[in-house]
Amino acid sequence: MEKNTGLKRIILATGYSIQGLKSAFKHEAAFRQELLLAAILIPLACYLEVSQIQRILMIAPVVLVVIIEIINSAIEAVVDRIGSELHELSGRAKDMGSAAVLIALILTAYIWIEILFL
Repeated sequence: MEKNTGLKRIILATGYSIQGLKSAFKHEAAFRQELLLAAILIPLACYLEVSQIQRILMIAPVVLVVIIEIINSAIEAVVDRIGSELHELSGRAKDMGSAAVLIALILTAYIWIEILFL
């Protein structure tokens, strides 16, 4: 079987990525909520009178939250695919993914508070 390389691989990978975004939007309420948060905070960061570095520091963790949520959703989907029975490792994997999202949200809040209020 011939491997896809070059431009064809990039086009296929882009299509798979778009499918992933659509799937996350369709099936994950948390992703939709965080996307809404990003849709509010990113334009707000662009509107506020802050330095370019501060603007980047405000936008980057917001995007990071969305990225981590997609990874968390992927972990949850794989765990659910493996089986529906309760297992300590399955619960641990899901909890750790959720913890990663929480840490990213806390980081976002911290950076915004530091820049805007301190």
